[in-house]
Amino acid sequence: MVPPIHGETTILDKPEMWLGKTLDEIISYRLSLVRGVMDFDIQTPSGRYIESLQELAMANKPVESEATFEKRPIADIELVIKNGLNTDSAPFGPVAALKTFRTSSSISVDRRLEDAYYDKDLQAKNAILSLYKQGVDVSVIQRIFSLGMLGSTKKRRLVPSRWSITATDNTISSHLVKNIETNATIDRNEVYKYSHLGNYYSIILIPDQVWSFEMQEAWLDTIGNIGLAVDFEDANGLDHYPSSIAGAYFAAKLAVTEHLSKRRRKSGAVVLREIRSEEYVMPVGVWQIREGVRQALTDSANVKREFESLERAYEYASSSLSVSQNEWINNSKIYRNLKRSQSRITDFFSSTCS
Repeated sequence: MVPPIHGETTILDKPEMWLGKTLDEIISYRLSLVRGVMDFDIQTPSGRYIESLQELAMANKPVESEATFEKRPIADIELVIKNGLNTDSAPFGPVAALKTFRTSSSISVDRRLEDAYYDKDLQAKNAILSLYKQGVDVSVIQRIFSLGMLGSTKKRRLVPSRWSITATDNTISSHLVKNIETNATIDRNEVYKYSHLGNYYSIILIPDQVWSFEMQEAWLDTIGNIGLAVDFEDANGLDHYPSSIAGAYFAAKLAVTEHLSKRRRKSGAVVLREIRSEEYVMPVGVWQIREGVRQALTDSANVKREFESLERAYEYASSSLSVSQNEWINNSKIYRNLKRSQSRITDFFSSTCS
């Protein structure tokens, strides 16, 4: 994707810079990018065009580039859908088959990305975690993973954006879950809230010795109908792909595990997301879920509320949402598990050691 303008264009393709922007502003950024498409063998992430894109992806600032197309780019919705329109990725502008593409001969690269790219023995999982620990933005890691730039030589592949986004979020969050296992548990139920772009979030952190995570999504259409989807994992992880919530699940999980890791605490977690269609007129990607939950959990931006009982936490969490407290609770597997009569083995050890 290339913008038809010169100068500082970083914000056009950097989701971490979009928090606080309006939906119109974000859509304007994306629609200003022209997308060139070309057929490639996904198992061979090499060749002149791919290598140019890979070099461009490693740049630490915008690079002058030039693209020519087989025909004038147009907003052909069928072509857009064929080449990757989905709710995980941010939208893009006009599309056309690419004829030629070249970049400036002088590119200043990010050494962290370059080191990962040229390390052909480093597994993709370890490369993702190494870059994350070095402070590389998640969106950048997702992009270079998509371009087949990470992993051992024989296993490098071109990856669709949707898969690279999900894989990156899941790899990092699963690693963080293991890191927080030995942390102290939070003392009380905590509730955090944030809303942007027609998406309303309430996050409940629950005192629990064992990791569990649940995300509930409620879609409200323009005439008041509600559709609700739920996915859940326990300490054993997710045993299926969250088909209804898809990439949103992993984006929210990453934000929650980051928060707990930074605090050196552990808990169970429930993310309630309410999407109001009359406000969220066009999906702009799961980045807004990751950044929205991150912002909700930022203490400097949002004072948390604490509750002794989980019921009171749900009551407060749902007070700013259209879906009722009972509806959220009735669909919550975490709530049912915590309220079940049998005790966990960890409860037994806690009582015998006290």
